[in-house]
This record gives sequence, structure tokens and C-alpha cells, in this order.
Amino acid sequence: MTTKNLALIGILAALGAILMVFRFPIPLLPPFLSFDFALIPELIGGFALGPWNALAIIIVRVLIQLIINGTNSMFTGEIQSFLLSCALILPASAYYLKHKTRNGAAIGMLLGIVICTVTAVITNLYLIIPFYVSLYQMDMSNILAMCKEVNPAVNSIEGVVLLGIIPFNLIKTGVNGLITFLVYKKISPMIHRFAYKR
Repeated sequence: MTTKNLALIGILAALGAILMVFRFPIPLLPPFLSFDFALIPELIGGFALGPWNALAIIIVRVLIQLIINGTNSMFTGEIQSFLLSCALILPASAYYLKHKTRNGAAIGMLLGIVICTVTAVITNLYLIIPFYVSLYQMDMSNILAMCKEVNPAVNSIEGVVLLGIIPFNLIKTGVNGLITFLVYKKISPMIHRFAYKR
């Protein structure tokens, strides 16, 4: 962990925190899920610096986010953000570390996307949704009503998963992964020169 690595971790984490400010909902998907591009600097950091440095980027980004915005979910949203970033970036960057090719990057991201989507289903069903129901003194019918308002096809918690959580996470991780795939090779020489040049 060099001074330059620490500087890059801080820069990429700050960029991720800034990008999270501009999050927005996706039409027809649950309104409590918001899209952002914060995964791009985290993926770039993971590919350039390895999974352990990527973990540091994620942690620092969450801390910066808390400093900027605080929390309105008793830290549950921040924990979810941390878990999902780890579920995508750590497998993707660990695979790329062993296979440093375009195919390696693509396979690593696909692996991360699958793991992240499965993690999102589990954490939303057993952590996020139950916590929000308890925090705001709601019940599951309120969650279903919110989702049905934007997509009338959602009639059950299974519908929330199949028509909401899964497509949202595939879209978010897929778009962030595709942009990273397109830009990484163009900017990685600059990152490596900064991080590793003596």
C-alpha cells in the first residue's frame, strides 16, 4: 500500500461518492431502487489495483457518502450498497487479476453480475425490505402497492423479485460493467503509470 495507491483509492472513492449524488429511479421498477454510476470507479480501481484495494475504495466511498448525506435508513442502505459493491467488484477484479485480458475482464464482470444479483435478491428479501417495513411501520402490502403503482404486473413478493430486483440489478451492473469494459483499457496505462512508476 503505497502513498500513490492511497491517493488513487481516495480519488476513485470520492468520484464514486459524487456519482451517487446523481442517482435516479428506473421506470417500471421499484421506486426504492435507484440507479447510479458509482460502480464504474470501483470496477476500474479493482481492475487496476486488485481486489483488496477495491475493497478499500468501496469502504472509503461509503464513508464519504455518509459524511456528505448522512443516513435516513439507520445505515441499512449503506450496508446494502457496501455488500452489493463487494459482490460485484471483488469477484470481477479477483478473476481479472488471474486473467488480464479483455475476455478475462468480460468473464470477471459477468461472474460479478451474477453474484451481485443473487446477493441483491437475498439481502432485499431478508434485510432491506423487512427493515424498511419495521422502520416506517408498514407491512408488505405497502411495499407491493409502491411497486404496483409503477408496474401493475407486480402482484406478489415474487413479482417484486422477478420484475423488480432482478432486472434492476442486471441493468445497473450491466450498464456500469459495459462502460467500464469500454473505457478501462484506454485509461489503465495512466493509472498504472501513476500507481507503479518509481
